[in-house]
Amino acid sequence: MRRVIFNQKGGVGKSTITCNLAAISAVEGKRTLVIDLDVQGNSTQYLLGEKVSDSDKTIAHFFKDTLSLSLFGGGSSGSGLESAIHETPFPNLFVIPSHPELEPLQSRLESRMKIFKLKEALEKLEGFDEIYMDTPPILNFYSQSALIAAGKCLIPFDCDTFAREALYSLMQVVAEVKADHNHNLEVEGIIVNQYQKQANMPRQIVEELIAEGLPVLAAMISPSVKVRESHTESKPLVHFVPNHKLTDEYRALHAEIHGS
Repeated sequence: MRRVIFNQKGGVGKSTITCNLAAISAVEGKRTLVIDLDVQGNSTQYLLGEKVSDSDKTIAHFFKDTLSLSLFGGGSSGSGLESAIHETPFPNLFVIPSHPELEPLQSRLESRMKIFKLKEALEKLEGFDEIYMDTPPILNFYSQSALIAAGKCLIPFDCDTFAREALYSLMQVVAEVKADHNHNLEVEGIIVNQYQKQANMPRQIVEELIAEGLPVLAAMISPSVKVRESHTESKPLVHFVPNHKLTDEYRALHAEIHGS
């Protein structure tokens, strides 16, 4: 299963959600890959403890390779992603890191119409049960590539009025990508993050979204200082605080999207 975690709004917890869901998949014995498509590299740092300086071992190198046409094969039996895969300190969990070189590559990739290359590569990639893609907080070449390559889309949502207005346009974006480029793409659900159930406004917004028929997931994520602490330690919550309430919320979220 290939999932993309996407929102055009920053600060909604995309990287945190990506890495924690992936870490739970790995703990459950599934060989799991995270692909970090955000030039900020937050998922990379969360899982590896540092940025990756060598662009030849990142997603940037994969995209750079797509700009070089080889007439004589040269390893065409593989996906082109294998050399960029890094082991993390956590069993069954792997990452293809981001790199700052993604930024200057983008215009060249767009002009050469390489938007389907990630999907093609992932269809050839073997050996993984679950793939999670973290995206930049903008609809650009990389987030579109991930939407085209994914089967499911998870949308993080924080409960404020501006986020709600942005959510409608975001759902439209996903619908357009589905119609134009990826008929298999489905919005798996809206993840309510930083949810304060005692506060009136968040509860009201969530109730209204559900009443409108939007696919709000039942498992919601509370605010906690443990998230920042886990970032600092570069340990997903299931490894950092396995018995914490927040970790249990992520387990519930993971179980819900996997139908268990």
